[in-house]
Amino acid sequence: MIPTAEHIARVGAKVARLIKAYRSVVKENERLREELEKKTAAETKLREQTKLMEQQLNMLKATSGQLDEQAKKDLQKQLNHYIKEIDRCITMLGE
Repeated sequence: MIPTAEHIARVGAKVARLIKAYRSVVKENERLREELEKKTAAETKLREQTKLMEQQLNMLKATSGQLDEQAKKDLQKQLNHYIKEIDRCITMLGE
């Protein structure tokens, strides 16, 4: 049979190792969360840039007369949306 003091020392060492491992995992988790936030922000920024570039491309096509029928309809929807937003803003300013 193992003496009580020796048994307690072994359990204490195991607990210390578990605490150290836990702290390491917590730090790694925090690092990964920060990395995810950065990558999510970068992805959002790239999506916005892509959308803006697509809009610019459509405008260039529209001014050069190279739009197909679907693109014309999409552009018209987008313009109507912008007009509604502008009207809404004007209404809000008038209140």
